[in-house]
Amino acid sequence: MTVTIREARPEDEARWRELWAAYLVFYDVTVDADITDSTWRRVFDPASAIAMRVAEVDGRMMGFALYLTHEGTWIRGRDCYLEDLFVDADARGQGVGRALMDDLVSTCKAKGWSRLYWHTSEQNRTARALYDSYVESDGHIRYRISF
Repeated sequence: MTVTIREARPEDEARWRELWAAYLVFYDVTVDADITDSTWRRVFDPASAIAMRVAEVDGRMMGFALYLTHEGTWIRGRDCYLEDLFVDADARGQGVGRALMDDLVSTCKAKGWSRLYWHTSEQNRTARALYDSYVESDGHIRYRISF
């Protein structure tokens, strides 16, 4: 099995939408179609901070990482926030998630970004096992108000 990580391309849209739909089912959430459409467009909009890397296994997209960068008040450089990482159920446990994480870590270092951070569900033991292999939780708790 060969895992290749690369930038998303416009021709990835149909497969990304399949994976995105599976990601939303995994987390038991619904996102309006216009938000999904907007997310896809922003990946390719040079004015947007959102970017995406995809993982191919033997030429088929099997995962993605959506991330964005932003300034911070406690750093000189930029923060990189990994907002979404998903691997097709058929490819889990085969190193695809790790390849996406390693790629993002390398990207952060190459671009001189200050930090990489993310969050996940407490119940997502598979993702937590992967993430814990990079760094222990920093003990922060997320709060969110939706409007």
